[in-house]
Amino acid sequence: MLVTFGGLAAFFAVVVIYLQLSYRKDKNFAEYAVGGRSFGAFFQSMSFLNTWYPGAIFIAFGGLAVQAGVLSFYLLLYSLLTIVAMYAISNRVWLWGKRFNLYTQPDLFALRYGTKNIRLLIGVIGIVSQFPWIILGMKALGMLFYYMALKRIDFTVAVILGVVLIVVRQFWTVQMGMRGVVISDMVQGVVSYIGGTLLILGLIGWLLLSQGTSFAALHAGLFEIPGEHSKQGPLYLFALIFTGALGGWCWPGIFVRLFTANSVDAMKKAAAIAAPISFFFAGALIVLSMLAANLPAVTKSPDAIWFIVNQQAGGLVLLSVAGIVILASTMGNIDGNIQSTGAQVANDIFGNYVELSETSKVVIAKISMIAITLLGAWIATLKLPQLFNVAVIGYQGIIQLAVPQFLGIFWMRGNRQGAYAGTIVGFVLAVALTLQYPEFIGPLWGVTSGFVALLANLAIYLACAYLFPHADTEARRVRSLFGEVELPARQAAPVSLRSM
Repeated sequence: MLVTFGGLAAFFAVVVIYLQLSYRKDKNFAEYAVGGRSFGAFFQSMSFLNTWYPGAIFIAFGGLAVQAGVLSFYLLLYSLLTIVAMYAISNRVWLWGKRFNLYTQPDLFALRYGTKNIRLLIGVIGIVSQFPWIILGMKALGMLFYYMALKRIDFTVAVILGVVLIVVRQFWTVQMGMRGVVISDMVQGVVSYIGGTLLILGLIGWLLLSQGTSFAALHAGLFEIPGEHSKQGPLYLFALIFTGALGGWCWPGIFVRLFTANSVDAMKKAAAIAAPISFFFAGALIVLSMLAANLPAVTKSPDAIWFIVNQQAGGLVLLSVAGIVILASTMGNIDGNIQSTGAQVANDIFGNYVELSETSKVVIAKISMIAITLLGAWIATLKLPQLFNVAVIGYQGIIQLAVPQFLGIFWMRGNRQGAYAGTIVGFVLAVALTLQYPEFIGPLWGVTSGFVALLANLAIYLACAYLFPHADTEARRVRSLFGEVELPARQAAPVSLRSM
Protein backbone atom coordinates (compact mmCIF):
# COMPACT_ATOMS: atom_id res chain seq x y z
CA MET A 1 0.00 0.00 0.00
CA LEU A 2 2.98 2.32 0.43
CA VAL A 3 3.52 2.07 -3.31
CA THR A 4 -0.12 2.61 -4.36
CA PHE A 5 -1.10 5.25 -1.82
CA GLY A 6 2.35 6.81 -2.00
CA GLY A 7 1.81 7.55 -5.69
CA LEU A 8 -1.58 9.13 -5.01
CA ALA A 9 -0.18 11.23 -2.16
CA ALA A 10 2.74 12.45 -4.30
CA PHE A 11 0.44 13.50 -7.15
CA PHE A 12 -2.00 15.20 -4.77
CA ALA A 13 0.92 17.12 -3.24
CA VAL A 14 2.11 18.26 -6.69
CA VAL A 15 -1.36 19.63 -7.52
CA VAL A 16 -1.66 21.42 -4.17
CA ILE A 17 1.82 22.98 -4.43
CA TYR A 18 1.04 24.11 -7.98
CA LEU A 19 -2.19 25.71 -6.80
CA GLN A 20 -0.47 27.44 -3.89
CA LEU A 21 2.21 28.87 -6.16
CA SER A 22 -0.48 30.07 -8.61
CA TYR A 23 -2.73 31.65 -5.97
CA ARG A 24 -3.79 35.25 -6.28
CA LYS A 25 -6.69 36.98 -4.58
CA ASP A 26 -9.75 37.54 -6.78
CA LYS A 27 -10.72 41.18 -7.15
CA ASN A 28 -14.40 40.60 -7.91
CA PHE A 29 -17.06 37.97 -8.62
CA ALA A 30 -16.14 37.84 -12.32
CA GLU A 31 -12.65 36.66 -11.43
CA TYR A 32 -14.02 34.16 -8.92
CA ALA A 33 -16.80 32.79 -11.18
CA VAL A 34 -15.13 32.78 -14.60
CA GLY A 35 -11.44 33.28 -13.86
CA GLY A 36 -11.46 36.82 -15.22
CA ARG A 37 -11.99 35.44 -18.75
CA SER A 38 -8.22 35.08 -18.98
CA PHE A 39 -7.31 31.57 -20.16
CA GLY A 40 -5.79 30.53 -23.46
CA ALA A 41 -6.52 27.61 -25.76
CA PHE A 42 -4.50 24.86 -24.06
CA PHE A 43 -5.87 25.68 -20.61
CA GLN A 44 -9.38 25.72 -22.09
CA SER A 45 -8.96 22.36 -23.84
CA MET A 46 -7.64 20.65 -20.72
CA SER A 47 -10.31 22.28 -18.58
CA PHE A 48 -13.05 21.01 -20.89
CA LEU A 49 -11.65 17.47 -21.02
CA ASN A 50 -11.07 17.32 -17.27
CA THR A 51 -14.73 18.14 -16.64
CA TRP A 52 -16.15 16.15 -19.55
CA TYR A 53 -14.41 12.84 -18.76
CA PRO A 54 -14.79 11.93 -15.08
CA GLY A 55 -12.72 9.25 -13.38
CA ALA A 56 -15.76 6.98 -13.53
CA ILE A 57 -15.24 6.77 -17.31
CA PHE A 58 -12.52 4.17 -16.68
CA ILE A 59 -14.92 2.15 -14.55
CA ALA A 60 -18.34 2.63 -16.15
CA PHE A 61 -17.40 2.73 -19.84
CA GLY A 62 -14.57 0.28 -19.33
CA GLY A 63 -17.05 -2.19 -17.89
CA LEU A 64 -19.59 -1.38 -20.60
CA ALA A 65 -17.04 -2.13 -23.34
CA VAL A 66 -16.19 -5.46 -21.73
CA GLN A 67 -19.86 -6.45 -21.71
CA ALA A 68 -21.39 -4.61 -24.69
CA GLY A 69 -18.43 -4.28 -27.05
CA VAL A 70 -18.68 -1.90 -29.99
CA LEU A 71 -21.88 -0.31 -28.68
CA SER A 72 -19.69 1.56 -26.19
CA PHE A 73 -18.05 3.48 -29.05
CA TYR A 74 -20.99 5.86 -28.80
CA LEU A 75 -18.88 7.57 -26.11
CA LEU A 76 -16.33 8.48 -28.78
CA LEU A 77 -18.98 9.71 -31.23
CA TYR A 78 -21.00 11.96 -28.97
CA SER A 79 -17.86 13.35 -27.32
CA LEU A 80 -16.52 14.46 -30.72
CA LEU A 81 -19.89 15.96 -31.64
CA THR A 82 -19.89 17.87 -28.35
CA ILE A 83 -16.53 19.38 -29.31
CA VAL A 84 -17.97 20.34 -32.71
CA ALA A 85 -20.79 22.08 -30.82
CA MET A 86 -18.15 23.94 -28.79
CA TYR A 87 -16.70 25.31 -31.99
CA ALA A 88 -20.15 26.26 -33.30
CA ILE A 89 -21.49 28.12 -30.27
CA SER A 90 -18.29 29.66 -28.87
CA ASN A 91 -18.43 32.78 -31.04
CA ARG A 92 -21.81 34.14 -29.96
CA VAL A 93 -21.74 32.84 -26.38
CA TRP A 94 -18.28 34.25 -25.61
CA LEU A 95 -19.07 37.61 -27.22
CA TRP A 96 -22.34 37.92 -25.30
CA GLY A 97 -20.57 36.84 -22.12
CA LYS A 98 -17.84 39.45 -22.54
CA ARG A 99 -20.09 42.28 -23.64
CA PHE A 100 -22.80 41.78 -21.01
CA ASN A 101 -20.60 40.42 -18.21
CA LEU A 102 -22.28 37.02 -18.02
CA TYR A 103 -21.08 34.58 -15.35
CA THR A 104 -23.28 31.51 -15.66
CA GLN A 105 -25.50 29.54 -18.03
CA PRO A 106 -28.71 31.05 -16.51
CA ASP A 107 -27.21 34.50 -17.18
CA LEU A 108 -27.19 33.67 -20.88
CA PHE A 109 -30.86 32.61 -20.75
CA ALA A 110 -31.80 35.81 -18.91
CA LEU A 111 -30.03 37.90 -21.55
CA ARG A 112 -31.45 36.05 -24.54
CA TYR A 113 -35.05 35.91 -23.33
CA GLY A 114 -35.13 39.29 -21.61
CA THR A 115 -36.25 38.14 -18.15
CA LYS A 116 -34.26 37.62 -14.99
CA ASN A 117 -36.86 35.18 -13.61
CA ILE A 118 -35.72 32.43 -15.99
CA ARG A 119 -32.41 32.35 -14.11
CA LEU A 120 -34.11 30.58 -11.21
CA LEU A 121 -35.67 27.89 -13.42
CA ILE A 122 -32.48 27.14 -15.36
CA GLY A 123 -30.31 27.37 -12.24
CA VAL A 124 -32.44 24.95 -10.24
CA ILE A 125 -32.60 22.42 -13.09
CA GLY A 126 -28.82 22.61 -13.49
CA ILE A 127 -28.07 22.25 -9.78
CA VAL A 128 -30.57 19.44 -9.16
CA SER A 129 -29.46 17.50 -12.23
CA GLN A 130 -25.75 17.89 -11.55
CA PHE A 131 -25.76 17.03 -7.83
CA PRO A 132 -26.22 13.22 -8.18
CA TRP A 133 -23.22 13.13 -10.53
CA ILE A 134 -21.09 14.88 -7.89
CA ILE A 135 -22.02 12.10 -5.48
CA LEU A 136 -21.24 9.40 -8.06
CA GLY A 137 -17.83 11.00 -8.57
CA MET A 138 -17.16 10.75 -4.86
CA LYS A 139 -18.22 7.10 -4.88
CA ALA A 140 -15.84 6.47 -7.79
CA LEU A 141 -13.04 7.65 -5.51
CA GLY A 142 -14.20 4.98 -3.07
CA MET A 143 -13.65 2.31 -5.71
CA LEU A 144 -10.25 3.82 -6.44
CA PHE A 145 -9.21 3.62 -2.78
CA TYR A 146 -10.59 0.08 -2.50
CA TYR A 147 -8.29 -1.15 -5.26
CA MET A 148 -5.35 1.00 -4.16
CA ALA A 149 -5.68 -0.77 -0.79
CA LEU A 150 -5.51 -4.09 -2.71
CA LYS A 151 -9.06 -4.87 -1.54
CA ARG A 152 -7.83 -5.24 2.04
CA ILE A 153 -10.23 -2.67 3.47
CA ASP A 154 -14.01 -2.61 3.55
CA PHE A 155 -15.56 -0.80 0.57
CA THR A 156 -17.45 1.57 2.88
CA VAL A 157 -14.17 2.56 4.51
CA ALA A 158 -12.70 3.12 1.04
CA VAL A 159 -15.58 5.45 0.15
CA ILE A 160 -15.04 7.42 3.34
CA LEU A 161 -11.33 7.79 2.55
CA GLY A 162 -12.15 9.01 -0.94
CA VAL A 163 -14.70 11.47 0.40
CA VAL A 164 -12.23 12.82 2.97
CA LEU A 165 -9.67 13.41 0.21
CA ILE A 166 -12.07 15.30 -2.05
CA VAL A 167 -13.33 17.37 0.90
CA VAL A 168 -9.74 18.40 1.64
CA ARG A 169 -9.22 19.15 -2.05
CA GLN A 170 -12.18 21.56 -2.02
CA PHE A 171 -10.27 23.91 0.27
CA TRP A 172 -8.38 25.19 -2.79
CA THR A 173 -11.48 25.14 -5.02
CA VAL A 174 -13.38 27.27 -2.51
CA GLN A 175 -10.41 29.56 -1.94
CA MET A 176 -9.45 30.13 -5.59
CA GLY A 177 -12.77 29.69 -7.44
CA MET A 178 -12.74 29.11 -11.19
CA ARG A 179 -9.12 30.21 -11.54
CA GLY A 180 -8.05 27.35 -9.28
CA VAL A 181 -10.25 24.90 -11.15
CA VAL A 182 -8.85 25.77 -14.59
CA ILE A 183 -5.24 25.91 -13.39
CA SER A 184 -5.45 22.48 -11.74
CA ASP A 185 -7.36 21.14 -14.76
CA MET A 186 -4.31 21.81 -16.87
CA VAL A 187 -2.09 19.53 -14.75
CA GLN A 188 -4.79 16.95 -14.18
CA GLY A 189 -5.86 16.96 -17.83
CA VAL A 190 -2.34 16.34 -19.10
CA VAL A 191 -1.96 13.42 -16.69
CA SER A 192 -5.39 11.92 -17.41
CA TYR A 193 -5.88 12.33 -21.15
CA ILE A 194 -2.39 12.64 -22.59
CA GLY A 195 -0.51 10.50 -20.08
CA GLY A 196 -3.57 8.24 -19.73
CA THR A 197 -3.77 7.70 -23.49
CA LEU A 198 -0.09 6.75 -23.66
CA LEU A 199 -0.63 4.32 -20.80
CA ILE A 200 -3.65 2.79 -22.54
CA LEU A 201 -1.72 2.34 -25.79
CA GLY A 202 1.03 0.59 -23.86
CA LEU A 203 -1.53 -1.72 -22.23
CA ILE A 204 -3.05 -2.53 -25.64
CA GLY A 205 0.42 -3.54 -26.84
CA TRP A 206 0.89 -5.69 -23.74
CA LEU A 207 -2.42 -7.45 -24.32
CA LEU A 208 -1.67 -8.11 -28.00
CA LEU A 209 1.97 -9.14 -27.67
CA SER A 210 2.21 -10.69 -24.23
CA GLN A 211 -1.23 -12.09 -23.53
CA GLY A 212 -2.12 -13.26 -27.03
CA THR A 213 -5.46 -11.47 -26.99
CA SER A 214 -7.12 -10.31 -30.20
CA PHE A 215 -10.47 -9.19 -31.54
CA ALA A 216 -10.78 -12.55 -33.30
CA ALA A 217 -10.94 -14.27 -29.93
CA LEU A 218 -13.85 -12.16 -28.69
CA HIS A 219 -17.45 -13.32 -28.58
CA ALA A 220 -19.37 -12.35 -31.74
CA GLY A 221 -22.01 -10.61 -29.62
CA LEU A 222 -19.50 -7.88 -28.76
CA PHE A 223 -19.55 -6.72 -32.39
CA GLU A 224 -23.32 -6.30 -32.64
CA ILE A 225 -25.18 -3.01 -32.36
CA PRO A 226 -28.90 -2.76 -31.56
CA GLY A 227 -31.02 -3.20 -34.66
CA GLU A 228 -34.58 -3.78 -35.71
CA HIS A 229 -34.95 -7.11 -33.91
CA SER A 230 -32.81 -6.33 -30.88
CA LYS A 231 -34.09 -5.91 -27.34
CA GLN A 232 -33.34 -2.19 -27.38
CA GLY A 233 -34.64 -1.32 -30.84
CA PRO A 234 -33.18 0.28 -33.99
CA LEU A 235 -33.19 3.89 -32.69
CA TYR A 236 -31.50 3.20 -29.37
CA LEU A 237 -27.94 3.97 -30.48
CA PHE A 238 -29.05 7.06 -32.38
CA ALA A 239 -30.87 8.37 -29.31
CA LEU A 240 -27.80 7.84 -27.12
CA ILE A 241 -25.50 9.71 -29.51
CA PHE A 242 -27.98 12.50 -30.29
CA THR A 243 -28.92 13.31 -26.70
CA GLY A 244 -25.33 12.92 -25.53
CA ALA A 245 -23.98 15.37 -28.10
CA LEU A 246 -26.85 17.85 -27.74
CA GLY A 247 -26.83 17.72 -23.96
CA GLY A 248 -23.08 18.13 -23.48
CA TRP A 249 -23.26 21.92 -23.25
CA CYS A 250 -26.34 21.84 -21.03
CA TRP A 251 -24.29 20.92 -17.95
CA PRO A 252 -23.40 24.03 -15.88
CA GLY A 253 -19.89 22.73 -15.18
CA ILE A 254 -19.22 22.34 -18.91
CA PHE A 255 -21.02 25.46 -20.11
CA VAL A 256 -19.04 27.85 -17.92
CA ARG A 257 -15.91 26.90 -19.90
CA LEU A 258 -17.25 29.16 -22.66
CA PHE A 259 -16.86 32.15 -20.34
CA THR A 260 -13.37 31.46 -18.97
CA ALA A 261 -11.53 31.88 -22.31
CA ASN A 262 -9.67 35.06 -23.14
CA SER A 263 -11.10 35.21 -26.68
CA VAL A 264 -13.29 33.44 -29.23
CA ASP A 265 -10.12 32.38 -30.98
CA ALA A 266 -8.95 30.62 -27.80
CA MET A 267 -12.21 28.67 -27.60
CA LYS A 268 -12.00 27.55 -31.22
CA LYS A 269 -8.38 26.55 -30.85
CA ALA A 270 -9.33 24.68 -27.67
CA ALA A 271 -11.86 22.68 -29.70
CA ALA A 272 -9.16 21.89 -32.27
CA ILE A 273 -6.83 20.70 -29.49
CA ALA A 274 -9.46 18.74 -27.58
CA ALA A 275 -10.83 16.84 -30.61
CA PRO A 276 -7.81 14.63 -31.40
CA ILE A 277 -7.03 14.07 -27.71
CA SER A 278 -10.63 13.01 -27.10
CA PHE A 279 -10.62 10.78 -30.18
CA PHE A 280 -7.48 8.86 -29.22
CA PHE A 281 -8.30 8.73 -25.50
CA ALA A 282 -11.89 7.48 -25.79
CA GLY A 283 -11.16 5.21 -28.73
CA ALA A 284 -8.12 3.63 -27.08
CA LEU A 285 -10.00 3.09 -23.81
CA ILE A 286 -12.80 1.20 -25.57
CA VAL A 287 -10.34 -0.90 -27.60
CA LEU A 288 -8.36 -1.75 -24.46
CA SER A 289 -11.50 -2.75 -22.57
CA MET A 290 -12.77 -4.96 -25.39
CA LEU A 291 -9.42 -6.74 -25.72
CA ALA A 292 -9.28 -7.20 -21.95
CA ALA A 293 -12.59 -9.09 -22.10
CA ASN A 294 -10.41 -12.14 -22.92
CA LEU A 295 -8.89 -12.07 -19.43
CA PRO A 296 -10.72 -14.30 -16.91
CA ALA A 297 -10.32 -11.80 -14.04
CA VAL A 298 -11.89 -9.02 -16.16
CA THR A 299 -14.76 -11.25 -17.22
CA LYS A 300 -15.49 -11.86 -13.55
CA SER A 301 -15.31 -8.16 -12.56
CA PRO A 302 -15.88 -5.96 -15.67
CA ASP A 303 -16.04 -2.68 -13.71
CA ALA A 304 -12.56 -3.32 -12.34
CA ILE A 305 -10.98 -3.70 -15.78
CA TRP A 306 -8.75 -0.62 -15.38
CA PHE A 307 -7.24 -1.82 -12.11
CA ILE A 308 -6.94 -5.48 -13.13
CA VAL A 309 -5.15 -4.87 -16.43
CA ASN A 310 -2.70 -2.35 -14.98
CA GLN A 311 -1.83 -4.56 -12.00
CA GLN A 312 -1.33 -7.64 -14.19
CA ALA A 313 0.78 -5.68 -16.68
CA GLY A 314 3.03 -3.76 -14.29
CA GLY A 315 2.40 -4.78 -10.71
CA LEU A 316 1.93 -2.26 -7.92
CA VAL A 317 3.84 0.52 -9.66
CA LEU A 318 1.56 0.53 -12.70
CA LEU A 319 -1.47 0.09 -10.46
CA SER A 320 -0.41 3.25 -8.65
CA VAL A 321 -0.05 5.10 -11.97
CA ALA A 322 -3.55 3.89 -12.95
CA GLY A 323 -4.85 5.28 -9.66
CA ILE A 324 -3.22 8.65 -10.30
CA VAL A 325 -4.94 8.87 -13.71
CA ILE A 326 -8.36 8.22 -12.15
CA LEU A 327 -7.67 10.59 -9.25
CA ALA A 328 -6.69 13.38 -11.67
CA SER A 329 -9.80 13.02 -13.81
CA THR A 330 -12.15 12.62 -10.85
CA MET A 331 -10.86 15.70 -9.04
CA GLY A 332 -11.26 17.79 -12.17
CA ASN A 333 -14.85 16.68 -12.71
CA ILE A 334 -15.96 17.13 -9.09
CA ASP A 335 -14.14 20.46 -8.67
CA GLY A 336 -15.70 21.90 -11.83
CA ASN A 337 -19.20 20.78 -10.90
CA ILE A 338 -19.01 22.05 -7.33
CA GLN A 339 -17.57 25.41 -8.38
CA SER A 340 -20.20 26.01 -11.06
CA THR A 341 -22.97 25.00 -8.65
CA GLY A 342 -21.75 27.44 -6.01
CA ALA A 343 -21.54 30.26 -8.55
CA GLN A 344 -25.11 29.58 -9.69
CA VAL A 345 -26.44 29.57 -6.13
CA ALA A 346 -24.88 32.99 -5.53
CA ASN A 347 -25.61 34.55 -8.91
CA ASP A 348 -28.87 32.94 -10.06
CA ILE A 349 -30.74 32.14 -6.86
CA PHE A 350 -29.74 34.64 -4.16
CA GLY A 351 -28.42 37.25 -6.57
CA ASN A 352 -31.49 37.02 -8.76
CA TYR A 353 -33.79 38.64 -6.23
CA VAL A 354 -31.46 40.42 -3.79
CA GLU A 355 -29.02 43.15 -4.80
CA LEU A 356 -25.64 41.78 -3.73
CA SER A 357 -22.20 43.32 -3.76
CA GLU A 358 -19.33 41.57 -5.52
CA THR A 359 -17.90 40.55 -2.14
CA SER A 360 -21.25 39.16 -0.95
CA LYS A 361 -21.60 37.03 -4.08
CA VAL A 362 -18.16 35.54 -3.55
CA VAL A 363 -18.94 34.80 0.11
CA ILE A 364 -22.28 33.15 -0.77
CA ALA A 365 -20.61 31.10 -3.52
CA LYS A 366 -17.96 29.88 -1.07
CA ILE A 367 -20.51 28.99 1.60
CA SER A 368 -22.62 27.18 -1.01
CA MET A 369 -19.61 25.20 -2.24
CA ILE A 370 -18.75 24.13 1.29
CA ALA A 371 -22.37 23.09 1.93
CA ILE A 372 -22.59 21.16 -1.37
CA THR A 373 -19.30 19.41 -0.65
CA LEU A 374 -20.29 18.35 2.85
CA LEU A 375 -23.80 17.28 1.83
CA GLY A 376 -22.48 15.30 -1.12
CA ALA A 377 -19.77 13.73 1.06
CA TRP A 378 -22.34 12.60 3.62
CA ILE A 379 -24.67 11.13 0.99
CA ALA A 380 -21.75 9.40 -0.74
CA THR A 381 -21.04 7.41 2.42
CA LEU A 382 -24.59 6.03 2.48
CA LYS A 383 -25.68 2.89 0.68
CA LEU A 384 -28.13 4.18 -1.92
CA PRO A 385 -28.95 1.50 -4.51
CA GLN A 386 -31.08 3.90 -6.57
CA LEU A 387 -28.46 6.65 -6.82
CA PHE A 388 -27.48 5.79 -10.39
CA ASN A 389 -31.14 5.83 -11.46
CA VAL A 390 -31.48 9.29 -9.93
CA ALA A 391 -28.40 10.40 -11.87
CA VAL A 392 -29.95 9.06 -15.10
CA ILE A 393 -33.09 11.09 -14.38
CA GLY A 394 -30.88 14.14 -13.91
CA TYR A 395 -29.18 13.44 -17.24
CA GLN A 396 -32.46 13.10 -19.14
CA GLY A 397 -33.71 16.26 -17.42
CA ILE A 398 -30.70 18.49 -18.01
CA ILE A 399 -30.71 17.88 -21.76
CA GLN A 400 -34.07 19.64 -21.95
CA LEU A 401 -32.15 22.90 -21.72
CA ALA A 402 -30.78 22.17 -25.19
CA VAL A 403 -33.90 23.42 -27.02
CA PRO A 404 -34.09 26.98 -25.61
CA GLN A 405 -30.31 27.20 -25.40
CA PHE A 406 -29.27 26.21 -28.93
CA LEU A 407 -32.29 27.66 -30.70
CA GLY A 408 -31.95 30.78 -28.58
CA ILE A 409 -28.36 31.20 -29.74
CA PHE A 410 -29.02 30.65 -33.43
CA TRP A 411 -32.68 31.65 -33.99
CA MET A 412 -34.07 35.11 -33.22
CA ARG A 413 -37.74 34.13 -33.25
CA GLY A 414 -37.71 32.01 -30.06
CA ASN A 415 -39.32 33.73 -27.08
CA ARG A 416 -39.54 33.50 -23.30
CA GLN A 417 -42.95 31.80 -23.40
CA GLY A 418 -41.52 28.93 -25.40
CA ALA A 419 -38.40 28.77 -23.22
CA TYR A 420 -40.45 28.53 -20.03
CA ALA A 421 -43.18 26.18 -21.26
CA GLY A 422 -40.95 23.90 -23.34
CA THR A 423 -38.32 23.50 -20.61
CA ILE A 424 -40.83 22.81 -17.83
CA VAL A 425 -42.89 20.33 -19.86
CA GLY A 426 -39.74 18.67 -21.23
CA PHE A 427 -38.17 18.29 -17.79
CA VAL A 428 -41.31 16.93 -16.12
CA LEU A 429 -41.94 14.54 -19.02
CA ALA A 430 -38.32 13.35 -18.98
CA VAL A 431 -38.52 12.57 -15.26
CA ALA A 432 -41.87 10.78 -15.60
CA LEU A 433 -40.78 8.70 -18.59
CA THR A 434 -37.41 7.80 -17.06
CA LEU A 435 -39.15 6.46 -13.96
CA GLN A 436 -41.20 4.21 -16.26
CA TYR A 437 -38.49 3.48 -18.85
CA PRO A 438 -35.06 3.97 -17.19
CA GLU A 439 -33.02 2.73 -20.20
CA PHE A 440 -35.09 2.96 -23.37
CA ILE A 441 -38.69 2.97 -24.57
CA GLY A 442 -39.26 -0.32 -26.35
CA PRO A 443 -42.59 0.60 -27.99
CA LEU A 444 -40.89 3.61 -29.62
CA TRP A 445 -38.08 1.62 -31.28
CA GLY A 446 -35.67 2.13 -28.41
CA VAL A 447 -35.46 5.91 -28.12
CA THR A 448 -34.68 7.21 -24.65
CA SER A 449 -37.05 9.10 -22.38
CA GLY A 450 -35.01 12.27 -22.76
CA PHE A 451 -35.28 12.08 -26.55
CA VAL A 452 -39.09 11.90 -26.43
CA ALA A 453 -39.21 14.77 -23.96
CA LEU A 454 -36.94 16.80 -26.26
CA LEU A 455 -39.41 16.38 -29.12
CA ALA A 456 -42.27 17.63 -26.94
CA ASN A 457 -40.07 20.47 -25.72
CA LEU A 458 -39.18 21.45 -29.28
CA ALA A 459 -42.81 21.35 -30.46
CA ILE A 460 -43.88 23.68 -27.65
CA TYR A 461 -40.95 26.05 -28.25
CA LEU A 462 -41.71 26.32 -31.98
CA ALA A 463 -45.45 26.72 -31.40
CA CYS A 464 -44.90 29.56 -28.92
CA ALA A 465 -42.51 31.27 -31.32
CA TYR A 466 -45.30 31.62 -33.88
CA LEU A 467 -48.28 31.99 -31.54
CA PHE A 468 -46.66 34.76 -29.47
CA PRO A 469 -44.53 36.88 -31.82
CA HIS A 470 -42.16 39.45 -30.30
CA ALA A 471 -43.45 42.90 -29.54
CA ASP A 472 -41.60 45.65 -31.42
CA THR A 473 -39.35 46.58 -28.48
CA GLU A 474 -38.47 42.95 -27.78
CA ALA A 475 -37.85 42.24 -31.46
CA ARG A 476 -35.49 45.19 -31.63
CA ARG A 477 -33.67 44.08 -28.46
CA VAL A 478 -33.19 40.54 -29.79
CA ARG A 479 -32.03 41.81 -33.17
CA SER A 480 -29.47 43.96 -31.39
CA LEU A 481 -28.10 40.87 -29.63
CA PHE A 482 -27.63 39.19 -32.98
CA GLY A 483 -25.88 42.29 -34.31
CA GLU A 484 -28.55 43.32 -36.80
CA VAL A 485 -29.32 46.67 -35.17
CA GLU A 486 -27.53 48.87 -32.67
CA LEU A 487 -29.10 49.90 -29.38
CA PRO A 488 -28.10 53.02 -27.47
CA ALA A 489 -25.33 52.33 -24.95
CA ARG A 490 -27.69 52.82 -22.01
CA GLN A 491 -30.03 50.06 -23.21
CA ALA A 492 -27.19 47.67 -24.02
CA ALA A 493 -25.45 48.04 -20.67
CA PRO A 494 -25.03 44.91 -18.51
CA VAL A 495 -26.81 46.59 -15.59
CA SER A 496 -30.03 47.11 -17.52
CA LEU A 497 -30.02 43.52 -18.71
CA ARG A 498 -29.47 42.22 -15.19
CA SER A 499 -32.37 44.26 -13.87
CA MET A 500 -34.98 42.86 -16.27
